[in-house]
Amino acid sequence: MRFCLNVDHIATLRNARGEVQPDPVTFALMAEQYGVDGIVVHLREDRRHINERDVRLLRELVTTKLDLEMAAVNEIIDIACDIQPELATLVPERRQELTTEGGINVIDNIDQIRSAIERLHESEIPVSIFIEPDINQIDAAVEINADFIEIHTGNYANAVSEEDIFEELERIRIAAKHAKKLGLGVNAGHGLDYNNMKEFLAIEEIDEVSIGHAVLARSMFVGVEQAVKEMIKIIRHR
Repeated sequence: MRFCLNVDHIATLRNARGEVQPDPVTFALMAEQYGVDGIVVHLREDRRHINERDVRLLRELVTTKLDLEMAAVNEIIDIACDIQPELATLVPERRQELTTEGGINVIDNIDQIRSAIERLHESEIPVSIFIEPDINQIDAAVEINADFIEIHTGNYANAVSEEDIFEELERIRIAAKHAKKLGLGVNAGHGLDYNNMKEFLAIEEIDEVSIGHAVLARSMFVGVEQAVKEMIKIIRHR
């Protein structure tokens, strides 16, 4: 299972005072040095954390993989087609939300998402869709030629009781197996941390996880190198 690091909230901290530090690009390059498999950033329409400067610098400097999370809107699609990330991940976006609240509803937005995928494919950019672990949503993603799905793991991460944790893991497992049978790559993310990753690793169909907040928070206490290497040790069982 690959581990990609989301550095959005380094930019959140930087933007809190309208200054230039801490720099998410520097953090991303350090994380690459310590072994992550890729970098994830979400270029939102409101630019609340990552901005276009960050994305363009990351494109120049990242040597592993750049996953650009984005809404299916023309402005951001144009930027993606220009900078050529290794993966574009389509996500829902609301101005009022603190962070992405759930998966995109492919079925209800199928024409808009199909159009976005077609444009990105014209620029030879593979496309993932961030969705709930729902069979019908996965089938819709296949219908419009997505290359990957990223399963929203927030409900699993927020589950408290053993019963709820088991149920959410089973939903994800079933969804991942279904997606794999249909030929999709399967990524996952949202709320995964140093504790809940251990049980999550049992889902063999997951190719890659995107983790951000937990690692960034841990790095404040132990430093970037140790925070990244602790997560790598969990994911890679070493």
